[in-house]
Amino acid sequence: MLAPFVISIFKETRSLRYLTIAFISMILQIIIFKVLYPYADFCSDSYSYIYAAATHQGVSIWPIGYAKFLGLFHLITSSDTALVVFQYLFVQLSAAYFFFTILYFYKPTDLICTIIFIFLFFNPLILYVSNYVSSDALFLGLSLIWLTQLIRMINSPRPYQVFTHALIIAIAFTVRYNAMYYPFITVIALLLSKHKWLFKIVGIVLPLLLIAIFVDYTRNRAYELTGAKQFSVFGGWQMANNALYMYPHIQVQEPVPAACQPFHEVVKHYFKIAPEELKEVSPKQGAFYIKFSHAPLKQYLAENFDYKKDTTDGVAAWGSVAPVYGEYGSFLIKQHPIAFAQYFLWPNSFNYILPPLEKLEVYNLGDEHVSSIAKYWFHYPHSKVKAISFTAQGRLLFLFPTIFMAINIVLIGGIIWWLFEKGLKKSDLHFIYAVILVSALLLINAAFGILASPIVFRYQVFPMIIFFSFILLIFEKLSTWENERLAKEKT
Repeated sequence: MLAPFVISIFKETRSLRYLTIAFISMILQIIIFKVLYPYADFCSDSYSYIYAAATHQGVSIWPIGYAKFLGLFHLITSSDTALVVFQYLFVQLSAAYFFFTILYFYKPTDLICTIIFIFLFFNPLILYVSNYVSSDALFLGLSLIWLTQLIRMINSPRPYQVFTHALIIAIAFTVRYNAMYYPFITVIALLLSKHKWLFKIVGIVLPLLLIAIFVDYTRNRAYELTGAKQFSVFGGWQMANNALYMYPHIQVQEPVPAACQPFHEVVKHYFKIAPEELKEVSPKQGAFYIKFSHAPLKQYLAENFDYKKDTTDGVAAWGSVAPVYGEYGSFLIKQHPIAFAQYFLWPNSFNYILPPLEKLEVYNLGDEHVSSIAKYWFHYPHSKVKAISFTAQGRLLFLFPTIFMAINIVLIGGIIWWLFEKGLKKSDLHFIYAVILVSALLLINAAFGILASPIVFRYQVFPMIIFFSFILLIFEKLSTWENERLAKEKT
């Protein structure tokens, strides 16, 4: 059980010192931060979440989990400060769970511990992520708990773990669909662990079952609002957006599917009259065809849906055309897979390597006012918000995408070096399993991000934390072996 782990934190001088410093620093940092940024940070996604929470929607453009969380939190308090503080503390407590698990099982040196500790608990990025009315902080915390549970599975298997990890994955999936690849990594952890085969099977099947129940629920609720059973209202939009990057470079072989023909005409007309600078766009510019109001997606929506009839904050509207967009995007990709790889997957790979800060670059998207729904939800006296600076966070965080790129490169190099130094023979079995898990996370996270949508930095905060920590653990092993080799040469 967790008892020996918890007891060790309070009994061990080093762990207790870290715990005390972490607790004091968390309180001081969030107090200072909220003095500088007295209001939460908002973007267009924030208003969708708030509207879904306020109207008790069962489905939204985004995964409904965060909206449900907002609704539950609102029953306790309407304070945006309380929400931000909770999100920050949740992430930091999840980070503490991860940090002390690393200490407990892998016993790193004081230097390595201190570097990881500073990165986790004195990182301004966590404050800015937590200040958003967005699923980012909640998903980050859940992801840290999930990965930490996998580490515990391979080091100290217990029957209860197969149930707790399944619940965490299911909750994370309702918050952000990035969690759809988590079960694949969980399978690896379970197969490597010493769990009995019955628990391994339960651990593999249970999260998939919970996810399937949620998917079925979402499809049914989407049908009630949009007339089509679809799991992700946003999915069809994303599929079409991804495919349209290659459109100026291909010849579409007609006929297109009958249901897509009217939309195809809108697409042809747009690319016929659009200036060259609006044709040669790429995933580096984000989800351009979703955001740009004159692009085919929103033009077709405007022509085929009466917004006056929409009482769902766009869910019914977006959902009504999403099946057409999904089918059309799939049609183009299947017809031109090489062009899709060239004009979407390849440039999106560079997005992964150096992801843009996007919304993190400017507070409240540079706007001094918030939407009326935010004013209502948080009981603001007025719609105007203030901060010490709307642009300071961009200057403070601008190096983080480069740091993420460096972390990925160094991690890959570290794993290769570790293998070259016969790490599979020199390391204990549990550390080998941890390296396998992290390698799987590196590969699957990159593949999922590149294939799914244009990548932004805030989606990569979780893997960045894990990769950075294990870089230090791997290089500590390599340094130890090198010192041992040099010592043998001297003797």
